[in-house]
Amino acid sequence: MTKRHESGVGSGTSPFGVLGLVARFDLDPAAIDSAWLRAAAMCHPDRVGDEASGGGRTIAAVNRARAALSDPERRAEALLTHLGGASREEDNALPEGFLMEIFSVRQELEEAKETGDGERIASFERWADGRREEYIREVSERFNAVGSPPQAERLAQIRRTLNAWRYIERMIEQLAD
Repeated sequence: MTKRHESGVGSGTSPFGVLGLVARFDLDPAAIDSAWLRAAAMCHPDRVGDEASGGGRTIAAVNRARAALSDPERRAEALLTHLGGASREEDNALPEGFLMEIFSVRQELEEAKETGDGERIASFERWADGRREEYIREVSERFNAVGSPPQAERLAQIRRTLNAWRYIERMIEQLAD
């Protein structure tokens, strides 16, 4: 695990740094859009001429940064990486009891799909959306309590929460299909 924590604006290669935003989870969507507009304007060909980018940034990097920071799950992943936390590949741990719960929910969901029970499927959609909101709140609280410098155990707790959140996001994606 590499320690990358720094206060203030994120490093230039992180989505936070590309847009010149303070590295934190609770970002105002309007602030993300405003930072994106400023950064995109700096990369505009009329401004930088024949140069490939403005200030070392490409419009593609600026757009990727906006996409990452506009999505709460991707923003949490970027912030965890910025703070030196483990990636999904480095730590795939889940909260205790989560796998049993999600296995049971998925089994019930598959049964509802097989029988075409639209009302039951809709209840799973509401459940998954509610869980997403719980994870957003939980991750926000955990990031606010991470400390400076970040405490390894708190980063590990965030990683476990993000791993569980990803299961819920996959379920939401599958429900949308």
